[in-house]
Amino acid sequence: MSLFKKKVKPFPNLKAAIKAGIAAGIVSGLVKFGWENVLPPRTPERDATNPPQKLLQQMGLPESATHDTYRYSGHDLPWVSYAVHFGFSTSFAVLYEVLAQYEPKIKTGGGSVFGLAVWAAFHLGVMPAMKTVPPAKDQPAEEHISEALGHVAWMWTNDVIGDEVYRRLTERKE
Repeated sequence: MSLFKKKVKPFPNLKAAIKAGIAAGIVSGLVKFGWENVLPPRTPERDATNPPQKLLQQMGLPESATHDTYRYSGHDLPWVSYAVHFGFSTSFAVLYEVLAQYEPKIKTGGGSVFGLAVWAAFHLGVMPAMKTVPPAKDQPAEEHISEALGHVAWMWTNDVIGDEVYRRLTERKE
């Protein structure tokens, strides 16, 4: 037995990382919805056409499609917005899980740093540049607080759920 034996890191299981990311993205999407019910990021007027709806309209989909709803328990719910919301959440959760297999530093702060980076990139950069949302300086402080903290909670959830699902998918059964 050598005291200086090098530990060999197991080769990443990308199939497990993708499955873990999908599961984490669905759960974290629900967490982000709950967060926005407690700390709504936008005023009701600005939410009449929310960012996913506006983005789809910018891509050429008619308002009648982007505002389509389904009815549940007396509520009209915007299924198109939900599809974009969960698509974004799941895509970034898969990206996070896969990247973490190669660069563990991405998991700094349990994913909170990654979550803040995604918030800054999209809510302060990409979406204002595309005119999907107002420029960052014109967004209310409540929106920045809700979205920044919501992205931390969202990505922390991805980190915890993704780690556990990945562990369960890759643990050796004796």
